[in-house]
Order: sequence, then C-alpha cells, then structure tokens
Amino acid sequence: MKVAADLSAFMDRLGHRFATPEHLVRALTHSSLGSATRPDNQRLEFLGDRVLGLSMAEALFDADGSASEGQLAPRFNALVRKETCAAVARDIDLGAVLKLGRSEMMSGGRRKDALLGDAMEAVIAAVYLDAGFEAARALVLRLWAGRIQSVDSDARDPKTALQEWAQARGLPPPRYETLGRDGPDHAPQFRIAVVLASGETEAAQAGSKRNAEQAAAKALLERLERGA
Repeated sequence: MKVAADLSAFMDRLGHRFATPEHLVRALTHSSLGSATRPDNQRLEFLGDRVLGLSMAEALFDADGSASEGQLAPRFNALVRKETCAAVARDIDLGAVLKLGRSEMMSGGRRKDALLGDAMEAVIAAVYLDAGFEAARALVLRLWAGRIQSVDSDARDPKTALQEWAQARGLPPPRYETLGRDGPDHAPQFRIAVVLASGETEAAQAGSKRNAEQAAAKALLERLERGA
C-alpha cells in the first residue's frame, strides 16, 4: 500500500513505521466515514483500550514497589482516562490525520476529546496488530512518559476530593451550577460554579461540563487547602 505524505509524517510523529499501513488507516477512520468497504476504528478502540490498560498497569506496578492497590488505582485511572488519551493524541497531532464524515468534520470532530481519545486507543491497537505487544507497550511508555512521572499530581479526582473534604466537616455534597454556555455548537464553552453549603464557591470554564466541574472543584479545593 502506498502511504500518503500526511500518514508518513504521522508515523514519524508516532515513532512507528507500519509494515501493514492498512492497520493505521483503519485506526484513523471514524464511524462517521466507515462503511462495508471502509472499516472504522471501533473494534480497534476496544482492543487498544486493553493494550493501554495492561501496559499502564505494568508500568505503575514496576515503578513503585511499595504502592498499595489504593494508591495505584487512581494513578492508573488518571493515565488511561479519555481526556488523557486525547491529550496524548494532541501531542502528536493525531487530529490532523483523522478520517471523518462531513458532519463530524463540520462540527469540529478533530478537536473533540471523545474522538481523539478513541482514535488514540485504536492507534495503539494498530501498532499491536502490526508489531506485537512489546512494540505497543514501548509506544505507550514513550508517549505517556512525562505523564507517568507526574501522575501523583493528576491522580486525585478534584470532585471526589472536594466531596470528601465537605463530608469530613459534616457538610452535604458540593452543588454544581451551570452559569452559562458560550461559543459555537462545534466548540462550546461551559462555565460552571461549585458551591458548598458553608458558602464557599469557585467557577471555571471548559469545553465540557465535566471538565468545567472538575476545574471548579480543583480551584475551590486548592483555595480551601491554602486557607486551612
């Protein structure tokens, strides 16, 4: 198969030259463009999620021999969640080579966390099929290297941590309020406030309600801990 220039450049960014480029083409094909003659990346996403999970579990297990399961689990979740996969995809400009149907392309699909995260998992599976588990694991460890080193600072889920802070002080769970939504449909921005029964509040803005809630919770938690 003749490899297009953009795919060849992406292989360079990825750090893997495919012996069977068809694996990569399928990994980059979203269901909005898939057909009977053009398989999409959904099955590869399923496989890649498992390859990523095993690679990351092994890396964390080996990196800290004294960590308990309770310490390893949140680190693992922070490293394999969809937002992290999407961030890694952005690091290698995966969105530039995503193959999308017209509707997804017009709605900003190349920037969506869900599409980027799914495609990143599919690319991991494509490497696994092309060259085996060791090659896929090496890819994961290389692309996630910085995040693995700094995972402790990211592993604490802000919403959960803030809820635990409130419960420890006899307060009901924090309340989240949507203050507004701006921007076009393909790139919305949500502004969310988190409010404690004791009156403390913070607000944040992000491209999804979930991310805005997390950012608001993190901001409030940091302020509360500074004042403790």
